[in-house]
Formats: sequence, C-alpha cells, structure tokens
Amino acid sequence: MQTIGHFINGEMQVDTSRTQPVYNPATGEASKQVSLGGARTIDEAVAAAKAAFPEWRKTPPQRRARIMFKFKQLLEENADEICRLIGEEHGKISHDAAGELQRGIENVEYACGAPELLKGEHSRDVGRDIDSWSEFHPLGVVAGITPFNFPVMVPLWMFPMAIVCGNTFVLKPSERDPSSTLFIAKLLKEAGLPDGVLNVVNGGKEAVDAILEHKDVQAVSFVGSTPIAEYIYSAATANGKRCQALGGAKNHAIVMPDADLDNVVNSLLGAAFGSSGERCMALSVAVAVGDEIADRMIAALQEAMAGLRLGNHADKTNDFGPLITAEHKAKVVGHIQSAARQGAKILVDGSDAAPAGYENGFFVGATLIDGVTRDMDSYQAEIFGPVLQVIRVQTMEEAMQLINDHEYGNGTCIYTRDGEAARYFTDNIQVGMVGVNIPLPVPVAYQSFGGWKRSLFGDLFMYGPDGVRFFTRRKTITQRWPSATLREGSQFSMPTL
Repeated sequence: MQTIGHFINGEMQVDTSRTQPVYNPATGEASKQVSLGGARTIDEAVAAAKAAFPEWRKTPPQRRARIMFKFKQLLEENADEICRLIGEEHGKISHDAAGELQRGIENVEYACGAPELLKGEHSRDVGRDIDSWSEFHPLGVVAGITPFNFPVMVPLWMFPMAIVCGNTFVLKPSERDPSSTLFIAKLLKEAGLPDGVLNVVNGGKEAVDAILEHKDVQAVSFVGSTPIAEYIYSAATANGKRCQALGGAKNHAIVMPDADLDNVVNSLLGAAFGSSGERCMALSVAVAVGDEIADRMIAALQEAMAGLRLGNHADKTNDFGPLITAEHKAKVVGHIQSAARQGAKILVDGSDAAPAGYENGFFVGATLIDGVTRDMDSYQAEIFGPVLQVIRVQTMEEAMQLINDHEYGNGTCIYTRDGEAARYFTDNIQVGMVGVNIPLPVPVAYQSFGGWKRSLFGDLFMYGPDGVRFFTRRKTITQRWPSATLREGSQFSMPTL
C-alpha cells in the first residue's frame, strides 16, 4: 500500500512507524496510508522553515510574486490531476473539485500583487523637515492547520499570502485526504520556491499541539469546527502566538413570500447538497416566512430532489458524492434520526442511499426535514451533511431573530424582490458573510472571509486584505536629518506639529 509522507525542506519523507489508512469514500476501501508525524517531525519542519527565513525575507516582493505567477500556471496545467486526487480521497465530484481549485487559484492571483500589497504608506513633512512612513514586515515561521473538506482551496487561502509577505510556512493538512495538498506543495517547489519556505507535515492532535507549543512558530491560521477552533485559539494565544481560527456554522436562508421560487429551489439544491453539505458555507436551514411560501417551496424541493444524482467523483453527471468517513456518515444519520424523534417530519430521507456499484461507500442522500424548531438538537448542531431543515415563521423579524440568536454567525442570505427588506436585512443581521439572492456569499479573493460570534476566534478574517495584515507586522518610522546650521534646544513637552 502506498504511504503518503511529509514534505520537509523540499523533499518527501516517508515514515511508516505510525500510519493511518486513507479511504476512498465512494468505495469504503482504504486505498493508501498516511504517515502521522508528531513533535519530532514538527521540530524538523520548523527548523527547515526557520533556516530558510533570513534569506527569504530579503527576497524582493517582486521576485516572490514571480514564483506565485509560475505556481498559478502550474496549478492550471495540472488541474485534472489535482481534481482527481481530491475526488479519490474526499469524494467530491470533479466539477465541484474544479470549482474548489479555481477559488484557490484566485487567492494565488491576489498574492501575485505582493509588490503593491506590501509597499506601505508614506507621509512627507509630518513636521518641519520630518517624514514618516510604515513598512510591513514578515513575522517569521508561521503555520496553517486545514480541514478535510477543502484540501486544496483552504491551504491556498493561507500559504501563498504568508509566503509572498516574506514568511516561511509549516502546513498541517487533514490526514484524511492529504495527497492533493502535498501535490500542490511540490508544484510550488517546481515554480521556484526555495527549499524550506513551505513544509507540509501530516498528523493528528500530537502534530497540532506541537505547532501550538513551538517557540519558533509566530502565528497560526486554522479552519475547522468550533470546539477545535476555540481550543487552538486559546492554546496559541496562551503561548504568545498570533492566531486566527475559523470555526463552525449554521447558515440560514430566509425565504420571503415575494421570493422568486424557481431561483430559491435551484439555489437551495446546490447550496444545501453540493459537496454533500460538507462546506462551512452550506445553507442548511431554510426559514420560510409564512406557511404558503413554505408549502410551495417544499413541494418544489421534493420534486427537484428526486432527480439528484449521487455517486463517484469521476462521473461528471453526478451532483454530489459520499461523506468523508463511515464515522461521519453515522453522525449525519444520527442527526436525521434525532430530528424525527424530537417531532420533525422527514420528508425525504437519504440515510440509506447506496448508489449502484458503490454500496459500501459512505453515502447519505439529499434529505429534507420540515417542522424543525430551534430547541431540536439537529437544529443547534452543525450537521455537515446533505441535510436541509425547514423552519416556519410568520414574520421577517422573527426569522432574523432566530438567526441572530444562534451561536454561529458565519453565512446567511435572504431571498426577496423587496429592496427595502434586503437593505434592512443586510444592516441588522448579526452574521459575517451575507447574501441577497446569493446562496453562498463567499467573498472574492480581494475581500476577506470570516464569520461572527462563535464562527471566528481572532480579530482578522482569512485571506484578502486581512490576510496581509495577519501575516505581517507594521513598523512605523519617523525621520529627520538635523540641519548643520539650525540647532534646536532641548524640548521637555510632548512634541506636536
């Protein structure tokens, strides 16, 4: 069986002393195994990054950007292989994997603007013959810990920006689907990145804790579930590190009585069931304002869901694939059963989905649940599966209060033709990413991504302008050259203009 190793100081390292299987979730079979690094492996990766930092920080931003331009080209040239690796280990259908890759490439494109992003600010004559300017300096060795659901896109949210800012990077990807992440790391070396600037270590909690405790790691970026995000943020900051940790989500869509129902149904199908619901931006709750629109929406959804195709990643006619593991499938099915026990109506049940030829895969079909209430366990939890819950309310204010009361504040949207309602919603909803007739309001690469409340721990969002700020520290310099002919005496008051 192939063993997937680590990428340290520009070389692959395979250690078979401690491994775990990597499954093809469509077949349920272990296709590979992955080395699990621990504290010693992290030490080696951080040492390589630390050794590479002095030379890399002195590399002009334009040269760093040229490497990213080449990296973008290589990502595009190798897109089919990257998508195949994502599909084999995550289960994501090839067209969905292509979308993930493209979103990642857009962040590489933004990082290519390093000379502009890092040029700082300059003010002349802030006082008589005094100039002041700011510079953006790299932090040193920084780290990223990324989830299984986007093994290419989320790492590309992190290390391209960190690297063009002059840092060196240690990445701990998910051990469940590591091959595509390692593949793009090797492409970056092929693009001309010096050895040691990017290092990838596979592992579990021991590797994570080693990153959080390592004295030479200056900052940690994380995307995952809220309990782990909270743990990582607390541990990182307790060890004096800068940290941004994106947590979980429970994303609601308010469906107003005047909404374009065809648009609502088409949007909800993709936003709720795309990638098997394994997205932090998945729309998992439809809040219908009034029973009339709720009944019409549910009838249309049931009809449309009957035509959804479930299966293997390589068949582009499939709409979505399996869940990542058997354990996660059991968790999702458990939430469906819990909703039924607590009084909800399971209108479409995907618990027993088994596409022909893939009966042993980790599949859950599209599931629709009506009659959900805020006190149900399945509503409170982030199900992270292809499950759409419907809550009925009578007013827009009631719908917004439901969203604002939830512990998560990642993403939300409203479906309406009413501009006044849309403006009121965007002004007053307590959520970090908001859509109007847009089901997945994921910010573009030159904005920044992040939620509110328990969906984000830290002060800065991910990528975009906030990414530059997170991976740099500002230095402000104020300068005057004394005149040879004009001398000033001592001043004991606070200097002013």
